Order: sequence, then structure tokens, then C-alpha cells
Amino acid sequence: MTAVIVTGGGTGIGAAVTRLLCAGGSQVAIFGRRAEPLRAVAAQTGAVDVVCDVSDADQVASCVAAVAERFGRLDGLVLNAGVMLPGGVAELSAEDFRALVAVNLTGAFLVAKAALPHLLRQRGAVVAVASVAALRASNQMGGYAVTKAGLAMLTQSLAVDHAHQGLRANVVCPGWTVTEMGDEEMAAFGASRGGLGVDEAYELATSLVPQRRAASAAEVAAVVCWLLSDAASYVNGAVIPVDGAGIAVDVGTVPYDPRVQIRRYDGA
Repeated sequence: MTAVIVTGGGTGIGAAVTRLLCAGGSQVAIFGRRAEPLRAVAAQTGAVDVVCDVSDADQVASCVAAVAERFGRLDGLVLNAGVMLPGGVAELSAEDFRALVAVNLTGAFLVAKAALPHLLRQRGAVVAVASVAALRASNQMGGYAVTKAGLAMLTQSLAVDHAHQGLRANVVCPGWTVTEMGDEEMAAFGASRGGLGVDEAYELATSLVPQRRAASAAEVAAVVCWLLSDAASYVNGAVIPVDGAGIAVDVGTVPYDPRVQIRRYDGA
């Protein structure tokens, strides 16, 4: 029986990963800052809920040690905890930038560092949940994208440093995914587009994605769990988009799409 820590396990992709791992017989500890959603997922799955702020080094060290002692081993780590605050470099406050770095990047570093000795003993695996924002720049996402790109490189560095010790470390980069966080973003996006509902907003946001839809959290979770498994035994340091071919689109050809009407913009 494998033992896995999933950060950000109370909602969205983290909760979906937890459900899939627990259904397969793994022991899972889910970390998060909010007790209520953690308890709900734990009740549904049998996972162990651990209230832990991943940006707090002392909490992380204590929680990882407690989980490793409880399970007697640690075979896998899913670095999924994250926050999203919109804004480009010009608009994002220093406080918001620090908050993004603290959770999305420093938090991942702290958990990975605390878990690493246990993972090396088991020749285990790390999977980081980044974003297509780690791979492509987009409007008003400067801080978030930077931290997700850093998470991808942190994970690849783990692979390069420790592959000879049996560790595997890979990155999943989801595109739009139907989650609680995604729903909040779609609600805001839809409101700015004449009051579209959440489903209509997802449809509009993914209209140029070749698969023409957002992912489900379960679809992303399936890739994460595959990377944790022995079926991916020679996949190491990989950065895998799970985005319906979205980043494969050549933006220079988008105006040729008959569905697209480009409006000329002469503003600064």
C-alpha cells in the first residue's frame, strides 16, 4: 500500500486526486488551510485531513513528519496547493506578489524539502500541479504565471538532482478545469461579458481550445495518478500539458478561424 501527501487536497484537482488514490487503495493525507473542506473530502474517501499552511515552514515540517510516522512511509507527493491573484506587473501589488510566491512556490519548496528524505527511502515520486500559465504568458497573469513557471523548474530540479536515487518528479500543466477556483474565475469573467452564466463562460473561455471544452478535475487527476504510478517508471522531469491541445494553437493563425472576429484596438 502506497502512502501519499496531497497539498490543496480539500477542493478541485487535489480532491479529485485524493478520490482516485484512495479508490486504488493508497493511504492519503490531504493538506490545506481550511478545515471544513478537508474534513468533507476525508469523510468521503478515508483520507487523513491535516490542517497545514504550506507557507509556514514550522507547520510543514511538523505535519510531514507526523504523516510519515503515521503511515510508516511516504511514496508520493502531489504539490497542488495554490492561489490565483490576477494582475500584470504594473497592477499587481507587492503584497499580492508575495502571497503568490509564498503559497505557489515557497510552499511547494517547503513541502518537497520536508518530504524528500522519506521519498528517497521509498524511491518515490513527486507530481506538481502547475498550469499552462507556466508555459505561455497571458494578459494580467504576470505574478501567477511566474510562480507556476518557478514550480515547474523546482520540480525538474528535483528530478535532475535525485533521479539517480530513484526519485521521479514531473509536472502537470492543466488548462481551464472545472473546479471551485475555476468556477469563481468564470463567474467574474461571465459578469464582465454581459452576465454570462458559469457554464456559458467556460464555453466562451475554451472556444479556441481544439477540444472545445474545459477539463474535468478527474481528467487531470488521472494524469497525476499515472505519473505517481509504476506505469510511468521512466517518465522523469517531464512537463505535461493537460489542456485539450490549447497551447498547440498558433496564435498567428487565430484570425483565420471563421468563428473569430478581430476588433482593431488602437489604445496604448
